[in-house]
Amino acid sequence: MIDEFNVSAVLDVGCGTGTFGSLLAQRGTRVLGVDPAGASAAVAHTKPSADQVTWIVGTALDVAADPAQQQQWDLATMTANVAQVFLSNEEWALTLQAIRACLRPGGYVAFKSRVPSDRGWTRWTKELTQRVVDVVGEGPVEEWVQVTKVDGAFVTFDSPTIFLADGERVDSTSTLRFRTEEEFRDSLSKAGFAQIQVRDLPYAPSRGWLIIAHA
Repeated sequence: MIDEFNVSAVLDVGCGTGTFGSLLAQRGTRVLGVDPAGASAAVAHTKPSADQVTWIVGTALDVAADPAQQQQWDLATMTANVAQVFLSNEEWALTLQAIRACLRPGGYVAFKSRVPSDRGWTRWTKELTQRVVDVVGEGPVEEWVQVTKVDGAFVTFDSPTIFLADGERVDSTSTLRFRTEEEFRDSLSKAGFAQIQVRDLPYAPSRGWLIIAHA
């Protein structure tokens, strides 16, 4: 995608622990990563090439409120589940408007979302998702995902993390909204985006979308 659109400056909204931003920086791309979780930003600062990325604790609205960041970015991205964490129409609309304000004329927004008709949440069980991974500095870490509630387009799930070296457990509960293709197209159009494309994710055809729109 970076090569397809020939971009040199990327705003990574919901950058999390900075994996994507640091990879872009290693390619020579100018990157601003923004995430509301300070703990994630702290981890992002430890990633390779992290010193070449600007990290901000906040949201797209905070970035857009800074005149120095307006119309400065070729591409805005939302990886992983980021586009689905905005539960209300208002919150999603404000985020899209803020992103558009940060993009240069002719820039792009690109993000992922799961296809609602796939009902991927039916596979979010402990039995199907449980795994143990080795984390540098922490040792073996056990994790899984377990759906606790489905309410129309809203899916709530628990995602415990257990540090097996000392038994510490961190519990997390999240809710995602599964928007339809029509809802994405309509919201992007209302935010001023055009040339909206809804593509299959190459690694998850019919299960995930890559959505791209032109500012």
